[in-house]
Amino acid sequence: MSHDGVGPRAVTRSVALLTAGALALPALAGCSSDDDPAGRPLAGGDIAHADRARIADGGTLRWAVDSVPETLNVFQADADATTTRIAQAVLPSMYRMDGRGRPARNPDYLESAEVVETEPRQVVLYKLNQQAVWSDGREIGAADFAAQWRALSGKDSAYWTARNAGYDRIEKIQRGKSDLEVKVTFSRPYADWRSLFAPLYPKDVMGAPDSFNDGARTKLKVTAGPFEVKKVDRKTDEVTLTRNARWWGEPARLSTIVLREVPRDERIAALTDGTLDLAEIDAPAARRISVAAGPQDTDADASKSASESASARGGGVAGGTSLMGPRAAGFGAGRSAAGALRSWALANGSDEEAADEETSARAEQREAAAELAREERALSGFEVRKSLEPAYTQLALNGAEGPLADDRVRRAVARALDRRDLAEAVLKPLGLPAEPVGSHLALSGQAAYADGSGALGDQNAKEARALLADAGWVPGGPVKKDEQAAGAAGRKAESSDEASDKDKDKDSGNGDDDGTYIVGEDEEGDAEDHEGDGGDDGNNGDDDHLAQDGTQHTRLSRGGAPGAYAPVGTAAPVQAEDAPLAKDGKALTLDFVLPSGPGSEVLGTVADRITKMLERVGIRTEITEVDDESYFTDHIASGEYDLALYSWPATAYPATDARPVYAKPVPAADGSLNVGQNYTRVGTDQVDQLFDQALATLDDAKRAELLRKADARIWAAAGSIPLYQRPQLTAARKDLANTGAFGFRTPVYEDMGYLKKGAQGQTGTPWGEAPEPFGSGSASERDPESERESESERESDPEPESDPEPETDSNPESEPESDS
Repeated sequence: MSHDGVGPRAVTRSVALLTAGALALPALAGCSSDDDPAGRPLAGGDIAHADRARIADGGTLRWAVDSVPETLNVFQADADATTTRIAQAVLPSMYRMDGRGRPARNPDYLESAEVVETEPRQVVLYKLNQQAVWSDGREIGAADFAAQWRALSGKDSAYWTARNAGYDRIEKIQRGKSDLEVKVTFSRPYADWRSLFAPLYPKDVMGAPDSFNDGARTKLKVTAGPFEVKKVDRKTDEVTLTRNARWWGEPARLSTIVLREVPRDERIAALTDGTLDLAEIDAPAARRISVAAGPQDTDADASKSASESASARGGGVAGGTSLMGPRAAGFGAGRSAAGALRSWALANGSDEEAADEETSARAEQREAAAELAREERALSGFEVRKSLEPAYTQLALNGAEGPLADDRVRRAVARALDRRDLAEAVLKPLGLPAEPVGSHLALSGQAAYADGSGALGDQNAKEARALLADAGWVPGGPVKKDEQAAGAAGRKAESSDEASDKDKDKDSGNGDDDGTYIVGEDEEGDAEDHEGDGGDDGNNGDDDHLAQDGTQHTRLSRGGAPGAYAPVGTAAPVQAEDAPLAKDGKALTLDFVLPSGPGSEVLGTVADRITKMLERVGIRTEITEVDDESYFTDHIASGEYDLALYSWPATAYPATDARPVYAKPVPAADGSLNVGQNYTRVGTDQVDQLFDQALATLDDAKRAELLRKADARIWAAAGSIPLYQRPQLTAARKDLANTGAFGFRTPVYEDMGYLKKGAQGQTGTPWGEAPEPFGSGSASERDPESERESESERESDPEPESDPEPETDSNPESEPESDS
């Protein structure tokens, strides 16, 4: 994401019992009693898997990150995605995410873990790997578990913690029969116990408030992963990780990993300069790499190469897609033979001034062509690896006030959307599966996933208009000139100068009524301009007709036919189904807030399509673009929007992690509304109760069913509409193995490295080529890394691993992502 920062906040929630008949739940779409509604992941990881034997020993991986983290403690409020990436490489995690987005026991640290008692208290017994030690030589044990519990339990305010979910349910932690056993007793049942101690910090960090609050912000003196933190350098914006000499698992192939802060719009230049080996990129950058990966041109073909590269940059006739925004022509892009001949004639003509200008332009063009050719040669050593990110983009509807406070209007907005069209607009050009997301709480393949959108209903413009009519929004109704639009757009307009607004409306042709057509109020000059247009003079009629859904309507001038014009001020009869709506003299106009920074072009494309879909049912929008820095804090979190696009990361533990996102807001002591992370301000007591029940249900199947019921009610409330799983595009050196677009899977850092000379590993998916259809092979064939856990290891862990582990790159208990 683009916005990482403030962590979770404690949320006070009301507790209410489920009321019978509150919502009739439909059968889950697309499944029968014999089917698994969770399905499979839409796309597997693309990491160029290679056996460790084919990977060279040593080497440095320079990996682009969005920022050098302010803290190395993931449990603090200002932790970000880079904090998590470092923790994955240097600290223990009892469980990590597998390729289906579910928790998998990490055998490097954990031999087994299971619930051994449920009455009178739930007790989980951890048996640790006997080789697991901290980098100072001390065994990992119960003292570390206990120190982390006390720090995160929420009972000691001296610890500046951002979250304590799950740890607040622990009653005690004890040593088992040996130092390798840890017994955790819970005061209340906790289904998501696998989410705990991931990561696990040493007692040196967790044992005292000072070391927790300050000691682990810039240094981690004691670690227990394949790598350790050597240096955090804020001058060069780099974090350097080196091999851990005391690591007991498979030795790390790389000797060093350098996490380098590089803005997204500068990564293609860094790849070209040879200062990066691995970087997440956007679609235009991926296209440039794809062009460079093709056959290389000779110097004689430099001009042609430059033209093709310009197209890949988004210039020229052939370049760009609807996702890339406006296309700026590059040097030489699309030049025809006639243009080249004209250029030669000017450069060699008798007009010295024109000849000098053309000669200078041709020199600049040759220099640009040479530069693009150099870029192609540099980028030819990279490839694009692609998958779907474990995160989804949603349309958020602010239900706190205005028209969207009415659930009928929210449902109408949702029913107007063609979610498949939106998914295809983003994902199809990238050769990725373009399926709309069917759940708020999980993604396809995860245990809690099922398509619950049937609780809201499919796209249906007629039903959407009926809902709006039921809410009192009348098609084509007159708008009072002294009334503002409904929604945030109208609230903002109240502070504007009225006379200035009228001038703007007049200039834009919208009129004081926000576009509502009032018969008889045409400008006199307009009538004069078109006098006689209604006659048939044998011309084509280009000026006599307006195209409207393919039907031609003759435009009559005032006085052109008896009775054609009603008295001035009479509202026009509504003939089009998509006529604008009004209620109580206010137009239905919603403020659609978007970020404007680099990479936001995709959101702009999606917003434009949504705007057109809403127009078809009479809902108008005003798009407001704001700086990335203020998008979340000043608009999403503060509720200054009607519609917005942002993302939530997937979680393997929705009962824990998704609850704050969908919990019903409650009044705070000062009278304000405590929304927690529910930035749509829409919630119900029933949803809260279902989350509570799921959190206390240890049976995996029953818990999944409770979560699916909660999701159906979230759909019915229509506070947020999941759209599509976000694309994940990664540029990687062709000889770099076991890294790239990971999909759900937690990276295995010790397996990353460079192929030995002559070794052949799998390569990334060619640009624009659809990935292998799911179901064409086994899960391990699609993602060979899953073979790391042997059959005997799986048998040693009898507890079903169907409740997923939290996505380690970005936790839902952090700010949502703006996609920009």
